[in-house]
Amino acid sequence: MKKNYRITLLFNANKAYDRQIIKGIGEYLQATQCHWDIFFEEDFCTHLENIQEWVGDGIIADLDNPEIELLLSRLNIPVVGIGSSYQDEDDYPAMPYIATDNTSLVSSAFTHLKDKGLENFAFYGLPESHKTRWAMEREKAFNELINHEEYSGSVYRGHRTTPQTWQDDMGHLADWLQSLPTPVGIIAVTDARARHLLQQCDHLNLMVPDKIAIIGIDNEELTSYLTHVSLSTVGQGCKSMGYSAAKLLHKQLLALTGIEKDDNKKNTEYPRIIVPAAEVFERQSSDYQAVNDPYVIKAMHYIRNNAFNGIKVDQVLDALMISRSNLETRFKEERGHSVHQEIHNSKLKRACELLASTNIAIAEIPDLCGYPSLQYMYTVFKKDINMTPKDYRVSQAHSLN
Repeated sequence: MKKNYRITLLFNANKAYDRQIIKGIGEYLQATQCHWDIFFEEDFCTHLENIQEWVGDGIIADLDNPEIELLLSRLNIPVVGIGSSYQDEDDYPAMPYIATDNTSLVSSAFTHLKDKGLENFAFYGLPESHKTRWAMEREKAFNELINHEEYSGSVYRGHRTTPQTWQDDMGHLADWLQSLPTPVGIIAVTDARARHLLQQCDHLNLMVPDKIAIIGIDNEELTSYLTHVSLSTVGQGCKSMGYSAAKLLHKQLLALTGIEKDDNKKNTEYPRIIVPAAEVFERQSSDYQAVNDPYVIKAMHYIRNNAFNGIKVDQVLDALMISRSNLETRFKEERGHSVHQEIHNSKLKRACELLASTNIAIAEIPDLCGYPSLQYMYTVFKKDINMTPKDYRVSQAHSLN
């Protein structure tokens, strides 16, 4: 008969990172059908006040907070930690540990921007504290990459934003943004920090991605709903981390009951698994294209931000105060197609993004993308993609599974 294990999860499920890890733990439980009674705070937060009085068989915990690490190290039950990778071996906890590979995350973001043809780079991080060691690791990885590739780079940590300091904090961020050489690619330590950048660029009329290309880290779904420009981001292998952590804890529990041999009993080194970045999700904020003509840059920026309003070529000309023949000639030289084609491409790209990344009803998407009707959008998809919008949504859902 299988034993029922009592397991507590110490995570803050208000964070995208922790939620994905919990999903990975759940996938392991579903796959193995092991008998775990999960204790998880009803408010989805971590409460440590009475953890030492908790009677259970094992714990999986987010150890990015060193206070949690210290407290759990005193418990006489199996614990598996999840958190940041570190360049210094001494920074790792003395327990089995699953880590997100910070160097891989930053390297993926940097390579994505560099492959766009950018040569100026910057990093928007977090203030240093005992709870932001993971952010410091990402900053170090950025600096090492910049030095190795022999580029110049700027780092700005900013402040921990609060309602009281928000205006001042954003003012300082705006000053930093305006001091950067352009075009520049900025890596934000999280998607939340990337959202700060997008908002300030909008206030300052700094063109994204034509002058400032931005990529975050987390693939936080909520952030995508709070930004005018869709955010490119690096996804972490969080579900894989959660799955590995549950598997590791299960092995320890079985070893304690004598069901399975513990190969680490005579080994003073604790198991450690470093999980690399999952993938780069490219969206509008980093869709930089090396264009030299200032009129073409301005036209592309205007089109990206207004195509969903159903604009025509004449409105682009009015915004730039330039003749059609002049702009068309510049577009052909820089882009190889007409201004009308650029508007068409922008609408289609937005429609594809909405179909792939949201559950918005297909009937509502034409109005959000500047198409005059659903039938017209269907005609465009059949001609350009050779499938209907519905089939496109299904194909994208399958590709993610």
